[in-house]
Amino acid sequence: MNRKVPVTLTIAGSDNSGGAGIQADLKTFTRYGVYGTSAVTCLVAEHPGRVSRITAVEPSMVAEQIRLVFEAFPVQAAKTGMLFSASIIRSVAKEMRRRRKTKLVVDPVMVATSGAALLKPDAERALARELFPLAAVVTPNLDEAARLVGRKLRTPAEAKEAAQELARRWKVPFLVKGGHLGLDQAQDFLAWPNGKTRIFSSRRIRGVETHGTGCTYSAAICAGLARGLSLESAVSKAKAFIGRAIQRHLRLGPYTPLNHLRA
Repeated sequence: MNRKVPVTLTIAGSDNSGGAGIQADLKTFTRYGVYGTSAVTCLVAEHPGRVSRITAVEPSMVAEQIRLVFEAFPVQAAKTGMLFSASIIRSVAKEMRRRRKTKLVVDPVMVATSGAALLKPDAERALARELFPLAAVVTPNLDEAARLVGRKLRTPAEAKEAAQELARRWKVPFLVKGGHLGLDQAQDFLAWPNGKTRIFSSRRIRGVETHGTGCTYSAAICAGLARGLSLESAVSKAKAFIGRAIQRHLRLGPYTPLNHLRA
C-alpha cells in the first residue's frame, strides 16, 4: 500500500550512547510513524554520565546536509538540537529562512544533563537572534529559560512568567519545561505572544536518571506538527510520550535510559 508518510528533519549533534541527540530524535520519529532525516552538527563522545569530547562539523557541511534533505523530500517539520557554535547557527538559520513553510521546533540545547556546556557563549546570542524568530515553538528547560530571562526560576509561577515573557519578547510560542522544579507534578508552561498560556501536567516519576528527555520531547512535538496536529495537541501528545518513555525506562548497567521503543 502506497501512503504518504510525513517527513521530519533533525538538525542536531550525534550522541554515541544512543539516548540523546540525533539518535533519540530518530527513534522518536520512528515511533510516531514519520520518516526521519538528519543533519549532523557535532560528533559528541559521551555517555549519560559525562561528555568527553565534542567535534563540530563544518558549517558549510551542515548546510549542505539540510539542502540535500529538502532537495529530496517534502519536509513538513524540522527541529534543532545541539548547534554548538554561532557559525553553525547562522548556517542553519540561513537555510531555514528559505523554507518558512516548514514548521521549526527550536530546542535551545545549552547544557547537558551531566553539566557539560554544549553551546559556546557567543552562540547563545546568535541562537536567540537568528533562530528564535523562525520557530513554531521554542522549548527551553528550566535552566535554559533562566539563562534567557537572566534570573533563577524556583517556582511554577516564575516558570510560567518566564514563558510569557519570552513569548512576548520573541513573538513566537515558548514551552518552558518545569520538570526540574522537584514537585510531585511535572509542569510545563506553553505561552503564546498574545498572552495565552496553557499548563501541561503529569505525575513526576522519581528515581530515574534521565538522559535525552529534552531531545525526545522536542522531537515528539516536531513529529506531531508534521502529522498536522495543532501546537497544543502536539505538545499534549509529546508530554504523554515522554512520560511513558521515562516510566518504562530501561536499566542498562548503572544507567536508566529512556525506552523509546515502548513509549
